[in-house]
Amino acid sequence: MTARAVRRALDRAGITDPRLRAAYVRCRGLHARHGRTYFLATTLLPPARRPSVHALYGFARWADDIVDSLSSRATPQQRARALDQLEQRLHAGLNAGESPDPVVHALADTAARHSIDHRHFTDFLASMRADLVVTDYASYDDLLAYMHGSAAVIGLQMLPVLGTVVPREQAAPHAAALGVAFQLTNFLRDVGEDLDRGRVYLPQDLLGAHGADRELLQWSRRTGRSDPRITAALKAADDLTRGVYRTAEPGIALLDPVSRPCIRTAFTLYRGILDAIAHDGWTVLHRRSVVSRRRRAAVAGEGLARIAAARLRARYAGRPQVPADGIRPLRAADGPRLPSRHGAPSAPAAEDAP
Repeated sequence: MTARAVRRALDRAGITDPRLRAAYVRCRGLHARHGRTYFLATTLLPPARRPSVHALYGFARWADDIVDSLSSRATPQQRARALDQLEQRLHAGLNAGESPDPVVHALADTAARHSIDHRHFTDFLASMRADLVVTDYASYDDLLAYMHGSAAVIGLQMLPVLGTVVPREQAAPHAAALGVAFQLTNFLRDVGEDLDRGRVYLPQDLLGAHGADRELLQWSRRTGRSDPRITAALKAADDLTRGVYRTAEPGIALLDPVSRPCIRTAFTLYRGILDAIAHDGWTVLHRRSVVSRRRRAAVAGEGLARIAAARLRARYAGRPQVPADGIRPLRAADGPRLPSRHGAPSAPAAEDAP
């Protein structure tokens, strides 16, 4: 990824103010460092839309770090005060359309550009605040109430940026479901890490149906040993999560065609984490399962192929070859190649394309 490509994305988004450009670059850095799968998918969006996605991710990451950072020695009370301060900055920034804080500044600009409902940000912070006091969930319904703010609203925030070919309210349930599916995947992948934070997101009724509970999970985490009851519960959580993916998937076809390759790629990679967990033998209490770099590169390449096919269809349908946002037709040299044996890409990724 080159600085030139970053500048180009900001130019195409019409972001010209130096301070605002710096704010978006800050958010992009947070996204690149902490959201590898999501960031990779975002490179398949038209350049003009990427900065807004980076801003949404950057704000969510900031709040999540306040709550979850294992490296911080802050007490729950100190974390709660930090969230209160963030919410004050958020509301002031959304009302003013700008903020002295770079992340909030970019978020406020994104919210104004895309008319994003401010309640989605308030609901998100409410769920972040719940993480400071709630350590488990009795039922899946209870977990869903939490995930409305922590996950569903992320999909709803994204929807105006992605665009739709139907009224937004028709696509909204699918977008919300996709946010939930992604978070359920994270919960399953991060069972061990969340346990270290004192939390269990797998619902008690799901665990109990298979004879498992928090104490058994803690024993497994502590000893490094597995138990068939835990494996059965994890498989049930996997089944549940895949069902949410099935609910979300029809929504991809409702998006603006230029956004579909990005979301299809994110969908495929996140759902692939479930496959990696199963392949690793359901050892999430002892290790983090990941999608391989080779698989990630292959899926990104498939996304680029979809972009090329969509542009070809548009060309033969008599529509302009270059879309309104100024993206030129894809060239073969733009595609990400499989990593070399030294781990470096052998060709530029999509985001680096001129």
